[in-house]
Amino acid sequence: MRFQDVLSGKKYDLGHPLDRGTPVWPSHPPFFMTLNNRHGDVPDASNCGYGSANEVIVTSGHHSTHIDALGHISSHGALYGDVAAADVQRGRGQQRGLVSHGVETIEPIVRRGIMLDIPLLKGKSHLEAAEPVTEGDLQAAAGKQDVSVQAGDCVLIRTGWSRFYGDKNVYLAGGGGLPGPDITAAKWLAGKGIFLTGSDTIVYEQMVPDGPGLPVHQELIARCGIHLIECLNLEELAADQVYEFLFVCIPLKITGATGSPVRPVAIV
Repeated sequence: MRFQDVLSGKKYDLGHPLDRGTPVWPSHPPFFMTLNNRHGDVPDASNCGYGSANEVIVTSGHHSTHIDALGHISSHGALYGDVAAADVQRGRGQQRGLVSHGVETIEPIVRRGIMLDIPLLKGKSHLEAAEPVTEGDLQAAAGKQDVSVQAGDCVLIRTGWSRFYGDKNVYLAGGGGLPGPDITAAKWLAGKGIFLTGSDTIVYEQMVPDGPGLPVHQELIARCGIHLIECLNLEELAADQVYEFLFVCIPLKITGATGSPVRPVAIV
């Protein structure tokens, strides 16, 4: 893709907004934003007409559309690369957070993107609660859409779950779980050598009631060093049947953080 193609190409915003209505996973703090100073709160001593406003934001690195750093998930006490999680996390003192595997170590992401539309494959608007996306589903979707998953790709998986973003109970698995990739899909993606994968659910993987932990997170992040993006909005891509694109995503450089809100863009 040439520079002029990027400038003239259609841009798809793949992120959801951050506001007080944002669905938040129970283990994370609520999102909060308010104006700290409003226009007119600070007197204009110079009497030149100058005014300003600013805000206070309280958030987790895992609110709304966000990326998981490699320090987010451990498996049996180990981060990616067999690094002991206990050795790299700091909870006291002036500097808190991770001394390695933090979100600030993720370089700006400008890569080939692929969107695999699983509801399209199955002939329905969205997957059901707790419905798995299997290795076979990914292979069949890629074949139907005439795309191939290659090393270094960013693979985005649509379940259709964005339709429930405004219904916190359902979006947060209150309706009996979440659809998403199972362990066979995770191993297939890892075997392809991808850089990143994401989905339109708040947790990137199939979730069943009383299921065991997050095995797909452990496989992809802790064992394979593959970043995850959650809470994507893939509906416009699906409506336009866009399955291959330039994917751009830049995490905030929050030193030692386990994740960051992002606003990914697809350009075609």
